[in-house]
Amino acid sequence: MPLESQSPEHAITLPLVNKNEENSRLPLVVNVVAKYWGEDLFAATSNADPVPQRGSILIQGIELAESRGFSTYVYKGSVKDLKRRIDQGIPTVVIMPGIQGLVQHALIVCGYNDDERRILTYVAEPDTVGAIPENKFLEDWMQDEMTTIVIIPSDMKGLMKDENLLFMQSNRLCFEAEGLRQQNDIDGAIAKLLTATNIDRDNAQAWCLLGGMYNELGSDVADSCYRTAIKLSPRYYLAFRGLGNFYLKKQDYSMAESYYTKAINVNPSRLGSIYKNRAIARMQLGNKSQAKADLIRYLDQMPNADDRKDIEQAISEL
Repeated sequence: MPLESQSPEHAITLPLVNKNEENSRLPLVVNVVAKYWGEDLFAATSNADPVPQRGSILIQGIELAESRGFSTYVYKGSVKDLKRRIDQGIPTVVIMPGIQGLVQHALIVCGYNDDERRILTYVAEPDTVGAIPENKFLEDWMQDEMTTIVIIPSDMKGLMKDENLLFMQSNRLCFEAEGLRQQNDIDGAIAKLLTATNIDRDNAQAWCLLGGMYNELGSDVADSCYRTAIKLSPRYYLAFRGLGNFYLKKQDYSMAESYYTKAINVNPSRLGSIYKNRAIARMQLGNKSQAKADLIRYLDQMPNADDRKDIEQAISEL
């Protein structure tokens, strides 16, 4: 959608990035925002920098931005807050549900259109932005606890001084914990998340991540962590999915099917692999027809799945 068709007073023009930067060790969204403020973080990295085990993660970009003189804020936001940032000239990063095999992805909010009730997002193409209906944007954003990241030059931090930013400390710890997890430091990640839950007992994201860490360790503590997250945020997709995974590992297939279904009811197109997992549970429960339907849906959502031939064989046998 061309920028010219939107209300110019509510849109920020962001710089394009080249193909090399799309494959950077740092998240694309951080590169773009830093360039908007006149700092090329991509040029500040080198081939000697460690490569993340599972791709670029936001905490690395945040920490590099801070080392280059930026102030960063990670908090639970709102649509009203996003619009205020745009009117201040501040592009804002938000965490949204992923699709197919991607659990989450980061978007830059670069504008809004009150007449059309749309949120505008950055697209790395000339004179183009994405436009998402505001209600749809909010519905999706709420699935990941409306996580908001602001990156601004330190001489502008006065704009944030009097703001009451919800979960700012505990959300930062969540990001740091995810960085430690990707370095296989599960104990360090758990320590960060326990601190986060002590700071903000009502931060559902911290509880969900903590559940994920305990689930990786095979600890039954995962169950209560996920349930706390759901109690705080009743449509928390990742917590429902986490409980499904927990019970699948426990070979409690009825409970696994139930929680996978709850996650799918929140968002049926968010993560293709959840259909394969529910199919496994359903096959163990003797429900072959529904298991087959789940495997077909899995391939629909994951057309390039590595195990496609095996799944097609399984479908033919059901």
